[in-house]
Amino acid sequence: MKLLHVVGARPNFMKVAPVIRAGQAGGYQQVLVHTGQHYDHAMSEAFFRDLDLPQPDINLEVGSGSHAVQTSGIMVAFEPVLQETAPDWILVYGDVNSTIACALVAAKAGIRIAHVEAGLRSRDRTMPEELNRLLTDQLADLCLTPSRDGDANLRAEGIPESRIQFVGNVMVDTLRHLLNRARDTRTPEKLGLAGGPYVFVTLHRPSNVDVQETLAELLAALDDLAADMPVIFPIHPRTKSRIQQFGLERLASRVRLVEPLGYLENIALVDRARLVLTDSGGLQEETTVLGIPCLTARPNTERPITVSEGTNRLVASTRTAVIEAVHQLLKVPLNGKALRVPEFWDGHAAERIIARLANES
Repeated sequence: MKLLHVVGARPNFMKVAPVIRAGQAGGYQQVLVHTGQHYDHAMSEAFFRDLDLPQPDINLEVGSGSHAVQTSGIMVAFEPVLQETAPDWILVYGDVNSTIACALVAAKAGIRIAHVEAGLRSRDRTMPEELNRLLTDQLADLCLTPSRDGDANLRAEGIPESRIQFVGNVMVDTLRHLLNRARDTRTPEKLGLAGGPYVFVTLHRPSNVDVQETLAELLAALDDLAADMPVIFPIHPRTKSRIQQFGLERLASRVRLVEPLGYLENIALVDRARLVLTDSGGLQEETTVLGIPCLTARPNTERPITVSEGTNRLVASTRTAVIEAVHQLLKVPLNGKALRVPEFWDGHAAERIIARLANES
């Protein structure tokens, strides 16, 4: 069995790493294609190093652009690669433009598609990622879900049971595999954060950072929090650019802005944080497993299980809402909710994926 894995953006890297390891253990031939959707070294190459990923067999080097430009560019570049490699399965991950672009090319070429992290839904079609999820799952021959709600979403959309497989969360595979190595980096100590509470922040979604008023509200909230405890913010290039464009540097003056960090450093900081404020999907899952309170600055989430079973809460992207949510959390952590790690978030999702693919061959 020959497997072709497609990655393009940083969240994909944490998802593909355990599947490649499981495929290697099974003795399968594997090809890793990097579309180059994220091309900044700090956002891409460092993650390959941290995750012990092999260097890509093929890098399409597509780079940035509008959604249409990027998606079409990936399709044009990927088609000859698919023809040349002739895999039995193409595995696409998550919900980025590379996911839908390569799935569409494979579907038209008659190559079987497995979608890892299938079935997640925010029900917000203003999010480009939601459109990518919906379309990829319709194309996929096998929808590999991280949680049971994903199965229910797929059934409601008419996906037959034979194409749905609940396998668990591959992001958690990576977290459990590398947690001790992350702790060994002693990143909080290196940044002078040891011995006291701090807030860890990531913000990058257009709805939060591309609108000046919204970004100003969030930065003001961070400034308020920084008066009481350190706020560490590895800043995404998009967010950094918008702060400069809108002239909001003063609002971030008390926040510890640092350059993007590698996976191990990020996890080390999350693991010791008093709380996390984010708009990232992956951090909602990682904080749930680590038991770290998380505030997600979004009106919805495609990962509702992190709210119903985990440590996550949704919060409006306003100064008042964030500060009120933090104060409530610090007074009564998680409202006494009985927490549990979701089913199959056990570090063995990738093994279940490879087993299902083997059964299909």
